[in-house]
Amino acid sequence: MINSFLHKVKLALGDAEIRFRILFVVGALAIFRLLAAIPIPGVDKAALAQFFASNQFFGLLNIFSGGGLAHLSIVMLGVGPYITASIVMQLATIVFPQVKEAYFEDGEAGRAKFIEWSRLLTIPIAVLQAIGFLFLLQNQHVIGHLSTVALIANIAIVTAGSLLLMWIGELVTEFGIGNGVSLIILAGILASVPASISQSLFAASAANIPAYLGFIILAAAMIYAVVVVSDAERSIPIAYARAVRGAAMAQGAATYLPIRLLQAGVIPIIFALSLLLIPQMALSMLSTLHVSFAQGAALWYTAFLSNPWQYGAIYFALVVLFTYFYTAVTFEPKRVAENLQKTGAFVPGVRPGRETEEYINNVVNRVTLPGACFLGLLAVSPSIIQGLTGVTTLVLGGTALLIAVQVILDLVNKIDAQVSLREY
Repeated sequence: MINSFLHKVKLALGDAEIRFRILFVVGALAIFRLLAAIPIPGVDKAALAQFFASNQFFGLLNIFSGGGLAHLSIVMLGVGPYITASIVMQLATIVFPQVKEAYFEDGEAGRAKFIEWSRLLTIPIAVLQAIGFLFLLQNQHVIGHLSTVALIANIAIVTAGSLLLMWIGELVTEFGIGNGVSLIILAGILASVPASISQSLFAASAANIPAYLGFIILAAAMIYAVVVVSDAERSIPIAYARAVRGAAMAQGAATYLPIRLLQAGVIPIIFALSLLLIPQMALSMLSTLHVSFAQGAALWYTAFLSNPWQYGAIYFALVVLFTYFYTAVTFEPKRVAENLQKTGAFVPGVRPGRETEEYINNVVNRVTLPGACFLGLLAVSPSIIQGLTGVTTLVLGGTALLIAVQVILDLVNKIDAQVSLREY
């Protein structure tokens, strides 16, 4: 196995095109990390550090910003607006028949149009998120009071930074290897690891060594669980009818329909974070406008998010609900059953058509339950690990771990595919 791995590495580095793609990814991610280190004007670093230390919720948002939010950099929004726009467009395929027709039936031209609409939708979403974050941070005294001109300038800078990252991510997807947006998020996650480890080693003492050992064991167990669950699937057997050709009868082929345990990926976590973030942004904007009830409500909601038990319970429930919702939106048993029937395929022991649709729907619902609970546990795992080990300086984020494992597995598979293509 080691010899095979070394052979593939040698082929990958020896091929000029693969080497260019790898270097392109490295260069793009280096530019992203440089941008993430440039803060917006007027940031109080001490107040910022205290704000993130007391609010685990914004630590999760920092994951999807690629690490830029923790420094209030010019790319503090990260690729979050683009991800949100893509999700909205996927939901639009259910609500608007024209969008559904463009995405599913117009081929590559329809998908190109779908991506173009996602890019355009990213602009207003980025502007709204920039306004909401700046008002919120101003109310928390993380940044000073902004004049109208300074506010507009910061909104323009932050929005442009998000659009720049979107462009870099698409360039990586086209000219590099892997999904560019996912790699940007992965780079932000990995960039925070050395600082977190050094902080933990600095704060370590002989008294809490057992807690750190327990943390390492839990971390290894979580990594193993994420790797297993990421590849887990329920296979529905599919058979094809026998074809009669003259006097001969050809045996029908047999295959299977894979139903992934994590059918929705990390999208439900993004939904839950967005739903929890919207009230705080709205209340912060209203309190800035001196609406009477908004300031008290904003303080109450901030205290609610700071309570790990209340916040964790609501967060877990939202992730489970959104997992079912997003799976129902993106996976259509009726369409699958119709496609099977058109191609002469069937599930053994199940009648084609309506019964096949109900059977697939039941399997998806049963498989989604453990996947949804696993996602929910990953989402609240930082609070659980803090409670079990008492370690607060080094927190294993289940969401970050899930993203890192899935992106790395996808990247390895795509590099392996490129190498295999050259071998043949």
